[in-house]
Amino acid sequence: MARLKRKSAVLETARKRLTGLNAITKPIDFGANTTKAAYEAKTTAFENRLNGYNQKSAELDDEQNGIDADERELAQWNKRILSAGEASFGSDSSEYELLGGTRTSERKRSTRKSGSGTTGNPTT
Repeated sequence: MARLKRKSAVLETARKRLTGLNAITKPIDFGANTTKAAYEAKTTAFENRLNGYNQKSAELDDEQNGIDADERELAQWNKRILSAGEASFGSDSSEYELLGGTRTSERKRSTRKSGSGTTGNPTT
């Protein structure tokens, strides 16, 4: 499942305000180094950082897809190795057990209860 790309309402507000500032023709300085250029630089820096984050997120998604594919392939290999061991050594061999299989002689067999066909609960 792909990660959601991050959006920023604050960035959208900053873009709108920059558009408004650009429409004003007078030079603007609000004091304390609060200028249009500084505001634009902060907006651009944040936008670049957000784009970098989203790019890394996409790269992580791609890496996750690769890991998932490799894991499925390894699961197939696990089955293949166990089947090959069973074919080579037999399903009741100690080698098959060493590969992770359950020996046929060690499998639990279910036993049927013999009885009169009732569940064993007396009815009153």
